[in-house]
Amino acid sequence: MAESETMIDASPECVFEVLLDVGTYPDWVVGCQRIRACDPSWPAPGARFHHRVGVGPLAVDDSTAIVSLEPPRRLVLEARAGPVGTAEVVFEVSPEGEGSRVTITEQPVGGPAAVLRNIVQDGLLQFRNVETLRRLRECVEKRKAGRSEPESSHG
Repeated sequence: MAESETMIDASPECVFEVLLDVGTYPDWVVGCQRIRACDPSWPAPGARFHHRVGVGPLAVDDSTAIVSLEPPRRLVLEARAGPVGTAEVVFEVSPEGEGSRVTITEQPVGGPAAVLRNIVQDGLLQFRNVETLRRLRECVEKRKAGRSEPESSHG
């Protein structure tokens, strides 16, 4: 299992807004090349979005589904990556000071990735997820900044 965390200068609600915006996934999820479609019931539990994941010619079409959702605190996804296997990805968001602490935990749960799981694989997942969280932080903070209105002067 790989676990990584970061601090984001935004409320848990703002973080969750990006987590549930499927259109942003190619911007922050390392390896997500594009979104192909999304179930109309998104973000209800069981709903899926369909994506292309991988690197270069080693990309496959597959899907990710919501397993459980507790906004703005917890999101559990089942991410599929073709022949590589399936992973459970858990995002936990908690308020901390003026911002949010975001933790991602990922573990293979099906396919060759689960059978061949080892410390090297966990290290690679953690390395990938540190970058994913860095990109998520940028997306959330950019969205938050886009909403900020200039301070008005009173006087």
